[in-house]
Amino acid sequence: METVLFICTHNSARSQMAEAFLNALCGDRYEAKSAGITPTGLNPYVVEAMAEIGIDLSTHRSKSILEFQGKTFDYVVTVCDAAREACPFFPGEKEISKSFPDPSEFRGTEAEIMEKVRKLRDEIREWVEQTFCKSQPQSSRMVFSRNTSKIFNIKI
Repeated sequence: METVLFICTHNSARSQMAEAFLNALCGDRYEAKSAGITPTGLNPYVVEAMAEIGIDLSTHRSKSILEFQGKTFDYVVTVCDAAREACPFFPGEKEISKSFPDPSEFRGTEAEIMEKVRKLRDEIREWVEQTFCKSQPQSSRMVFSRNTSKIFNIKI
């Protein structure tokens, strides 16, 4: 089983959703964890949006990347630009960067914010499915390997 660490700024939304989706959708092949550069509490809109589709985050907590020091992952995935820029070297065979909007910056009425969070949730689910869960022998994805500092076109 391959291991994946999703990292974002606060481990309150994007990385939490990515971890939950990977474990729910293809947990037979991957074990996902998540962490933040400066962890805070979970975003309540995200907890609600995930509950709407049957994924319970109510027992999750924001974790610091320091909790994973000394551990190696097959994939280290940053899901926001701030984490990619601020993240110190983290041992992983492959690094993937994918930036998603920060739900803590969503503005509007409660209903408008929830709609934006649902859209983000669905985008993250789609990306996790396409990047990790779908077996597409003829397609490939770009992966940056920290071990060699080169970009490889990896067949999946």
